[in-house]
Amino acid sequence: MVSTVGRIRRLTAEGLNNDFEREARARVAYYASRPEQIERRLRELDDEWDIERVIELEVAGTVFTGFFLGITLSKKWFLLPAIASAMLLLHSARGTYPLLPLLRRLGFRSANEIARERYALKAVRGDFEGVSESEEQKRVQTAFDAAQPSGPSAQRPYVRSV
Repeated sequence: MVSTVGRIRRLTAEGLNNDFEREARARVAYYASRPEQIERRLRELDDEWDIERVIELEVAGTVFTGFFLGITLSKKWFLLPAIASAMLLLHSARGTYPLLPLLRRLGFRSANEIARERYALKAVRGDFEGVSESEEQKRVQTAFDAAQPSGPSAQRPYVRSV
């Protein structure tokens, strides 16, 4: 079994991971100079679909489509849900997923990447002690450092609030 935390990043091309990081830092820097807009961005992050949710939707849609086509057209279509289920089992056990590179290139981020941007924005806004007193660019760097998972807390997967 592969650790849940960080597995999406480990299975993504480093250049793409760097792009996600650079874009998130640019957004945090943008909102650092526009603190009145941070709340709106936090709401957008609450609505952003992480890659695990997209994979779940893709598998459910594939299984449903395969069963529907199997019932209406040909029993051969029942192979489609079996393949989708096997891919989901592979993802659950090993973290890999055949469509993961495509989904990442489409811009879907992991829950941890979304959470890191969220907490960096909160740090820039001044929600945490010792972060808000510094100049803007230093606040952005400090915010991302504070949001970086490390130590025992990094082993806990991010749980989205409902």
